[in-house]
Amino acid sequence: MTDIAFSAYLAFYVYLLMLLLQWGIATISKAKQANAVPGKIDESLSHSSFIFRAHRTFHNTLENSALFVGTVLFAFTINYQSALFAICIWVYVSARLVHMALYYVIATEKNPSPRTYFFLIGLIANIVMLGLLGMRFIY
Repeated sequence: MTDIAFSAYLAFYVYLLMLLLQWGIATISKAKQANAVPGKIDESLSHSSFIFRAHRTFHNTLENSALFVGTVLFAFTINYQSALFAICIWVYVSARLVHMALYYVIATEKNPSPRTYFFLIGLIANIVMLGLLGMRFIY
């Protein structure tokens, strides 16, 4: 295995660990509440509630996972190895980790919030990864 492939695989593994961590935090914080109902979150909750923020952090990551996971697994499947691609995976994962941390600690209804910038960094990294894959087929 090349260093580039190892780096890309490691970044993807870190992403999966982050997803597991978010799921655990959202599940445990909600389950600790009195009268917690599995699969339901109190509709009256908002950003002032950590339970709401933990739930939204996890779901926001899930909403963005399809494109990221699909892009990365497609690259792995065709054995695409590029240092720039691996860097983009790390940028995406790092941006999502900062997004997660900011969502946990900042209770704001303001838009854009500081986490929005890290969402955009991750989105741009994903777009670059898709572009790199597309260029592989052109050249």
